[in-house]
Amino acid sequence: MLTPAQLLNGYARGVFPMAESADDDRLWWFDPPMRGVLPIGGIHASRSLRRDLRRGGWSGHFGDFATVVRACADRESTWINEPLFSLYLQLNAMGHAHAIEVRQDGIFAGGIFGVTLGAAFFGESMVSARTNGSKMALLWTSSHLARCGFRLFDTQFLTPHLERMGGFEIPRTAYRRQLAVALSRNADFGAAPLPDADQLWQEITQTS
Repeated sequence: MLTPAQLLNGYARGVFPMAESADDDRLWWFDPPMRGVLPIGGIHASRSLRRDLRRGGWSGHFGDFATVVRACADRESTWINEPLFSLYLQLNAMGHAHAIEVRQDGIFAGGIFGVTLGAAFFGESMVSARTNGSKMALLWTSSHLARCGFRLFDTQFLTPHLERMGGFEIPRTAYRRQLAVALSRNADFGAAPLPDADQLWQEITQTS
């Protein structure tokens, strides 16, 4: 059984675990040749996404960690099995895993969770319960990471969804150089409050 310390050591070496499915208790280490990353504090927001944020009703919150992880795993096919879910809960209790959720008119609309080590944030999964929910969660997370001094926003793989928001791929060697720099720095996920919607809108209109 993988321990939290072994899991953190894997992240520090540039690898991460996944399960084949929720029904398979085994975990496998992954080390892709190309790694997805997102700019911290500089995620691209489309004009329609900015309009949606400006219309109001959106808010960001430090989510209940277990609830967000369960929501991310609640899909037809998931790589989050019970052993990995348990490990994430232990990392959260240790201060090494966190979740951000967004609400629209007070109702859960989306969220993201990830693991933190040094000044690196390893984004694990996100979920959208309403239109633009996961995109809003990415906007809030990127802004928050910048406010707290993080240097690396790792997305593991690059998807078309992430690419549209400014994500890009870098080779394994370049990723490990960026990871080494991030691990040599300290960042505190709880160092700053989440911005409100007006503050976030002002930020993204300056960067998008």
